Amino acid sequence: MQRQFEDLLLGSIELFCLAAEAESFTVAATAASVTPAAVSRAVAKLEQRLGVRLFVRTTRQIRLTDEGRRYFEQCRQVLDQLADAEREATGQQATPTGVLRISMPTPYGHYRVLPLLAEFRTRYPGVAIETHLSNRNIDFADEGFDLAIRGRAPRDSTLIARKLEDAELVVVAAPAYLGRAGRPETPDDLAQHDCIHFELPSSGRPVPWLFRYDGTETEVPTRGVYGSSGDVLAGVTLARHGAGIFQTYRFIVEKDLAERSLEELLVPYGGCSRPFVLLYPHSRHLSSRVRSFVDFLVERLEQ
Repeated sequence: MQRQFEDLLLGSIELFCLAAEAESFTVAATAASVTPAAVSRAVAKLEQRLGVRLFVRTTRQIRLTDEGRRYFEQCRQVLDQLADAEREATGQQATPTGVLRISMPTPYGHYRVLPLLAEFRTRYPGVAIETHLSNRNIDFADEGFDLAIRGRAPRDSTLIARKLEDAELVVVAAPAYLGRAGRPETPDDLAQHDCIHFELPSSGRPVPWLFRYDGTETEVPTRGVYGSSGDVLAGVTLARHGAGIFQTYRFIVEKDLAERSLEELLVPYGGCSRPFVLLYPHSRHLSSRVRSFVDFLVERLEQ
């Protein structure tokens, strides 16, 4: 095997990653106990080797270029793997450290994941967590995410999908709406009601409502004058204030149902669900922080 890297290259990569995380040569220099000039020289050496600019520099700040962002994400994973390999070789337990970046849908983040993060950091205080709440699909390589949670497993074979749960769906409306418009007794009655639609970000089409007939899940078309996109919680807010009927996840409206600010409808036709899955790229070696968070989240949601 021929040598491909200079002896000082690994140190330059470490300084580059410190600068990228801190967005500052000075902060990176302090963390590494070197001078800012040393960090600047290390980055310049990498840029010369690669033939690309890694940072856009101004008098006040630095920020990664697109090429720099992609290089940083790959380098960060490699450094994590080296650190874990060293701890494993010396018999030390791999203590999770570093920044964990997670993308998740808005409702699942608020009601399922965010309430657990303080507990996770109590177990693993060396891990910092950045969360991104959105319903759009993300690009792991270009955007630098470690994990994503989505409502369905993608067709992308480069990703591992691990189911977290099948979240139960319920149909709800406020007493004020039911007093004004009446209560539907069957899903067919929804044609005479104002149904609040949530539009899929990927297609712009309303999410179909699911009902169970004789043990079989069936999609039922609905009509209505209210629609929302980007955030399922908008539909819940509309329903709370009497705008119409909405199908959503039970975990979002459990408190509303207990307090009777919303009422559950069409119970004999309920019991349908949609999955939530945890996604991460195929890798022969997951960093300890990613592996620890995956195990933690699956364990807590199973409870």
